[in-house]
Amino acid sequence: MIVDTLSPEDRAAEARLLALLERLGIGHALHRHAPIFTVEESVSETAHLPGAHTKNLFLKAKDGALLLATCLGHRRIRIADLEKAVGAKRLSFCSPELLGEVLGVRPGSVTPLALMNDRARRVRLILDAQMMEMAPLNFHPLHNAATVALSREGFLAFLCETGHAPETADFDALEALAAAREAERR
Repeated sequence: MIVDTLSPEDRAAEARLLALLERLGIGHALHRHAPIFTVEESVSETAHLPGAHTKNLFLKAKDGALLLATCLGHRRIRIADLEKAVGAKRLSFCSPELLGEVLGVRPGSVTPLALMNDRARRVRLILDAQMMEMAPLNFHPLHNAATVALSREGFLAFLCETGHAPETADFDALEALAAAREAERR
């Protein structure tokens, strides 16, 4: 039995998201679960769901540019490799305050679906190319106590509506670089 722990703000944010998906005719499935704060918790709560399970990195470059990288949840990459792959310099994690200001979510609830709150289009979205070949795509619905599943086409239609043109990166290659560096250290 899942206990509803959603705050009124989370409930309202989810309702706005689901209403937008409905308005756009984007099919989706919502799966409630205990709040998830780590990739490990995600595995135990959502492993039974088909498709791509994701994690998200909300980053800020030295020049102030904002980047959201969304990849498969099991990925082990180095930020320095991601910087080179996407042409960014000195990426670091954004503060909770900036996360709330730009995407309207709290730490642990980062999701590309929060781009609906980035009306100024400040965020550059980088997607895992291999993830985008999977179906469905599973994301937080602006909080971490549920997962919403979308088709690739539905997700891309959502991004088009928000005005965010996603870029893809070869996360298999990034993961291979990280593994090679790890092997060199041994």
